[in-house]
Amino acid sequence: MAAAPRRGIKPKIKPPKKHGPDVSVEETWSTLSQNIKEIFNHNAANLSFEENHRYAYNLVLYKNGEILYRGMKRIVAENLDKLAKEQIVSAFPTTSTGDLMQRSQENELLLKALKNVWDDHTSNMTKLGQILKYMDRMYTRDAAVPGTWEAGLELFLKHIICFPIKDHLLTAILNQIQYEREGYTINRSAVKGCVDVLLSLDAGDNNRTVYQQDLEPMLLRESEAFYKTYGDTLLESCDTPEYLSKVESRFESEESRTHLYLSRKSAEPLLRILQDHLLTNHLDAVIAMPNSGLDTLFDLDKYEDLARLYRLFRMVPDGIPCLKKKLKASIARRGRDINQASTGLDAGVGGNEAKDNDAEARRALVKGKGRAIASQTLTTALKWVQDALDLKDKMDSVWMKSFDSDPKIQATMIEAFETFINSNDKCSEFISLFIDDHLKRGLKGKTDAEVDVVLEKSITIFRYLTEKDVFERYYKNHLAKRLLHARSVSDDAERGMLAKLKIECGYQFTQKLEGMFHDIKISTDNMQSYREHLAKSSMSPTIDISVIVMTSTFWPTSHSSSPCNLPQQLLDTVKPFERFYYSRHSGRRLSWQLSLGNVDVRVAFKSKQHDLNVATFAVVILLLFEDLKDDDFLTYEEIQQATSIEHADLQRQLQSLACAKYKVLKKHPPGRDVQTSDSFSFNSDFAAPLQKIKISTVSSKVESGEELKETRDRIDEERRHQTEACIVRIMKDRKHMSHNDLINEVTRLLASRFQPNPLIIKKRIEGLIERDYLERGEDRKSYNYLA
Repeated sequence: MAAAPRRGIKPKIKPPKKHGPDVSVEETWSTLSQNIKEIFNHNAANLSFEENHRYAYNLVLYKNGEILYRGMKRIVAENLDKLAKEQIVSAFPTTSTGDLMQRSQENELLLKALKNVWDDHTSNMTKLGQILKYMDRMYTRDAAVPGTWEAGLELFLKHIICFPIKDHLLTAILNQIQYEREGYTINRSAVKGCVDVLLSLDAGDNNRTVYQQDLEPMLLRESEAFYKTYGDTLLESCDTPEYLSKVESRFESEESRTHLYLSRKSAEPLLRILQDHLLTNHLDAVIAMPNSGLDTLFDLDKYEDLARLYRLFRMVPDGIPCLKKKLKASIARRGRDINQASTGLDAGVGGNEAKDNDAEARRALVKGKGRAIASQTLTTALKWVQDALDLKDKMDSVWMKSFDSDPKIQATMIEAFETFINSNDKCSEFISLFIDDHLKRGLKGKTDAEVDVVLEKSITIFRYLTEKDVFERYYKNHLAKRLLHARSVSDDAERGMLAKLKIECGYQFTQKLEGMFHDIKISTDNMQSYREHLAKSSMSPTIDISVIVMTSTFWPTSHSSSPCNLPQQLLDTVKPFERFYYSRHSGRRLSWQLSLGNVDVRVAFKSKQHDLNVATFAVVILLLFEDLKDDDFLTYEEIQQATSIEHADLQRQLQSLACAKYKVLKKHPPGRDVQTSDSFSFNSDFAAPLQKIKISTVSSKVESGEELKETRDRIDEERRHQTEACIVRIMKDRKHMSHNDLINEVTRLLASRFQPNPLIIKKRIEGLIERDYLERGEDRKSYNYLA
């Protein structure tokens, strides 16, 4: 059993043994400093890392870190001074003038020398940092001084990147960049090496690098001076495509330069310099260069050059607005040329310029020029639309291929086309004639896809019209003639066109047009029923008849019911149909539009019989000569009294029969104008090689001045009614509206048909107030609806 320890006896604690350095501080530092110098002399392989690390460790451990730190900085500084003198200063360029390649090579040697010194210094400082790691961890942090690596950078900046080395270095870099901009090849890696050095060194001001503080400002100043001169020189010596190509090449080269050997942060200020001096300052001059500017690029279909122009102009704030302005002016100029080409003939045959327009037209008709004039005016209308479509196709192609389908550019194009198309007073009529011609003959032999392309192109131009109600009136007239005379190539194409118009303008726009097609269908069924009725009854008229019953509200009202005394033969044909129709439709009234009809009649001449297709008025006139002898004649007055045809229509019909190509009547005295004192006889000697002859009353395809005025008056009247109806609909829904709000709402709702004038709207409001549809509000600036 163990004995218990004695109480009251305390164990003795020995004090710690004091340890000191085995060797003196001076001896340790002397050995370490000599080894550091060996490292700088590239003899590190012969040294022991552990031994040198222990030397530094002991110095720091025994409170001699300051001696180690200061000694290290002194040795590094001495080494840098030696390297600067031996490698960098000796590489300073000695040639300031003379051969450029020699100067470039000298600059390259200096840059390589600096990079070699930097690589040597950073390699040495990395090795030194490993030895002095304990110093960095324990001493520099407590002493608030830079670590080994940071101290090495500061010393490099102080002893290498200083006067005069820094000045020579910056000049060499800038010269190399300048040489490359002038087209020479340089060693980019040498420049990159030095730039990387400058980017690695902190200048000490606001965390900026030496590159940012010293090199970049000088680079930007020299770049600005270079590109200012370069831009002016290019503008004087190059055309637009060449200028754009070289400018784009400069943008690419500067981008490459900043990517490969300059700082990426320099890309933006360099880009601004190029934009300012190569683009912004020369936008107008470049795009308007004679014989090579935007217009010429359009004419020659230079899609690639136009795409380059768009890419460059898009880089600067003023670029796209400048392009839009010039594009709009170009389209406007081309549009004016198209409009002027279309007005040359119209001034002679269809405008208000000729005071006696109708008389001139009649004389031209009699002279045999009527058909030529009509054909020319129609050709003018078709050419105007086709030229507009060709211009639209060209601009659309440029927009898609070169302008990247930019919606801003598209909006400008739409505005320009609207302006030039609507500046032609006859645009609505021309577009309607274009569609009319294609639906009558232009679509023969085309596939459904090709037909749809043609109709879609027509709608393309139609979209630009601001007065769609004017187009509606012309289209209704032309459609009526196609339907009445069965001239449409394809019913499917007709209905396809109506469907497209309905999509563009809504149901109200095509309601009456569709009603016309419905009338044709119903009339076909009526005639079938009428013929079945005749077959069952004892009545059998000697003349076959085909009647189209038109609803008066659907069809054009321009053709008034002209009076005419029908001969008994025709009355015997018309009356049975009237009785049949009234028996089926009580309460309706038929009003015969004889001016729209035509008749096939067989006429016997001395040589042979001919089948003539003439207007209804013309056959009424011809029947007056049926019982007359060859040498008998009727005076103008006798014909007028017998037929009761109005003078204007009678003169046109007599001209067609006695003065045109096929003279089935003789006029006495002979002449080219029909006067009230003339007399007429049957031309029994008439002969023609054709069995069937169509004698039509030639009328101008484009409206004359008087007809145009009449059409305008009707359109203005319709607009007044439409404006009033629109105002009443709005006020009935809103009950109360201010004046400005009402004007804006009416304008918005009517814009799909025409652009209403605010003054006209105001007059219509006044008219509605007078008729007690509206009343003024108490503030006199608003209106109330009266139920």
